[in-house]
Amino acid sequence: VMMAFRIAWFKVHEPLAFYSAYFYRRSQKGGFDAEMMCGGADSVRRKISDFHRASSLTANEEDLLVTLEAVYEFNMRGFQFAPISFADSDATRFLITEDGRIRPPFVSVAGLGETAAQDLAGSREGGQEFISIEEIGNACPKVSVSHLEVLKRMGAFGDLPDSSQISLFDW
Repeated sequence: VMMAFRIAWFKVHEPLAFYSAYFYRRSQKGGFDAEMMCGGADSVRRKISDFHRASSLTANEEDLLVTLEAVYEFNMRGFQFAPISFADSDATRFLITEDGRIRPPFVSVAGLGETAAQDLAGSREGGQEFISIEEIGNACPKVSVSHLEVLKRMGAFGDLPDSSQISLFDW
């Protein structure tokens, strides 16, 4: 009972801390897909409707549905996710940004494991400047090309070009 009171207090008085802890726990079990969750309330509502219309759901889909419902509540309370950023995202923790949003970690990308997420976050710590997504892929061998594509689609790399190759005609 005391734990329920503590959780309720945080949900009311410190909602960003509550949601970041909740989403962290969901991401540890593979129940958080950043690409799906960060699309906004309408996108989340459509996905929830798709799951409800399905005749049967797998255990993974049921976990995802529970998280989607929490994300929808999060959105309806006026909160938003900050985009995943190669420069700012943590490997495993959901971070509260200065502008009052929650930034998902690398591990929240569907199928991206914790070691690959640690590899991505660790590549920044050396102070190395990357000039392309290709260089990031070479520096992070545990991150697959398909995961780099998902991160690129989500805007995690900003305006970094795909390749380190320079074209004569781009000047």
